[in-house]
Amino acid sequence: MKYVLVTGGVVSGLGKGVTASSIGVVLKACGLRVTSIKIDPYLNTDAGTMSPFEHGEVFVLDDGGEVDLDLGNYERFLDVTLTKDNNITTGKIYQSVLEKERRGDYLGKTVQVVPHITDAIKNWIESVAVIPVDGKEGPANVCVIELGGTVGDIESMPFIEALGQLSGLTPHVWACRSAQPLLENTKEKLSRFCHVPADNILNIHDVPNIWHIPLLLRNQNAHHSILKQLNLLSIATPPALENWTRMAETFDNFTSSVRIAMVGKYVGLTDSYLSVVKALLHACIACCFKPSIDWIAASDLEDDSAKLTPEAHAAAWKTLKSAECVLVPGGFGDRGVRGMILAAKYARENKVPYLGICLGMQISVIEFARSVLGWERANSTEFDDKTPDPVVIFMPEGSRTHMGSTMRLGSRRTLLQTPDCITSKLYENPDYVDERHRHRYEVNPEVIGNLEEAGLKFVGKDETGKRMEVLELPSHPFYVGVQFHPEFKSRPARPSALFLGLILAATGQLNAYLNRHQNGI
Repeated sequence: MKYVLVTGGVVSGLGKGVTASSIGVVLKACGLRVTSIKIDPYLNTDAGTMSPFEHGEVFVLDDGGEVDLDLGNYERFLDVTLTKDNNITTGKIYQSVLEKERRGDYLGKTVQVVPHITDAIKNWIESVAVIPVDGKEGPANVCVIELGGTVGDIESMPFIEALGQLSGLTPHVWACRSAQPLLENTKEKLSRFCHVPADNILNIHDVPNIWHIPLLLRNQNAHHSILKQLNLLSIATPPALENWTRMAETFDNFTSSVRIAMVGKYVGLTDSYLSVVKALLHACIACCFKPSIDWIAASDLEDDSAKLTPEAHAAAWKTLKSAECVLVPGGFGDRGVRGMILAAKYARENKVPYLGICLGMQISVIEFARSVLGWERANSTEFDDKTPDPVVIFMPEGSRTHMGSTMRLGSRRTLLQTPDCITSKLYENPDYVDERHRHRYEVNPEVIGNLEEAGLKFVGKDETGKRMEVLELPSHPFYVGVQFHPEFKSRPARPSALFLGLILAATGQLNAYLNRHQNGI
């Protein structure tokens, strides 16, 4: 196994994840099989309990792993399916070593950072790197490892020691971030100070969209420098990036855009919804539009905001009413819920295309029960455990005392109940779909009959037939709620079916699209 380690920088968020993903794309385009590992030095065992404000979105994998958002970049760029073991944290390493110590594996020895922690890191990397992630048999040729955090932090030191033992830490290639392309004399100056050949100093400057980054690397012969260092030139081919180039350049040439109202809790930090944003991008490109996302803080739509912050309230409603579609993503807690309910009501009553994801689906159920059934106090027990009409309830198998990995997580099967619904048609009429979940509340099975009699239809159920996972409003051009998170499996060349449906509906193309696909065109 050959390793490429991407690290450096004094702060997070400068692009190590995109750089690592892009290196993987270029190496894959050279005919190599590539896998990825992300190392996060924090003591949490995973990202599951971390605030989106602090760490960005929690990305969910097929096996239920709650991981760093960079693994989403790896999956989207490389079109692979990773596992929770592809995300290594200090917490996981220490936990594994302590479990061995309790079992007696180190009996008689003093357990220390060196060699026990560093050996555990090396063993973890070597064992995970050989697991195929591309659907083929056998290990990959190259494992791209991103060491997150800040180099020099005490939490990073065991990883640096272990990685140094694996492959050495003398840099062979420098990737420099900048707003504008670097001049050649600047590269020469950097070369003299960092002892890296000028040809191995790469410039990752600002580009119109991040799909240009692999092309930047290719144009600077990054693949040649890396392959030479790894002794893989003999088995590599020239990078075939024609489809990738077409995708990046096509998006740059789009002139029309579609306005999307994103109504959520964490709109001040867009990384909190990174996979949703990417899924919208994928869908918009398939429809030949650029996404124009209007971020609306749900709390700004609420009646209290009209009194406390009237300008923000007026601006939020103006933005919502000018949108061509509305999306309410997932989230936890009751902040902003009343605003989300108002957004769902506006979309339902005004026939504006609406997609509710996870919490967004539950919001649409609460709003429908209140507005159509007249259950004024209908609510989720997450927000009001005394509600007389609990239309959303805590899942019976969930834990109320332990937060990490206690939700319904990972890829689960949803059985589609009828081919005569928008969701089934968008997925091209399968009997079931496999999508990723992350929730601990669900629609109350006891109120399904009331809701369906009033016009809300549940067209997707879990394998037991008891959990309702997809709802539609047949009287509406596009009003869909799903309990799962379709954004996690969206890919640049294969947009999520439901995100595609939302954008098709917003741009007046949905019926024509469905008719074409129904007729096999």
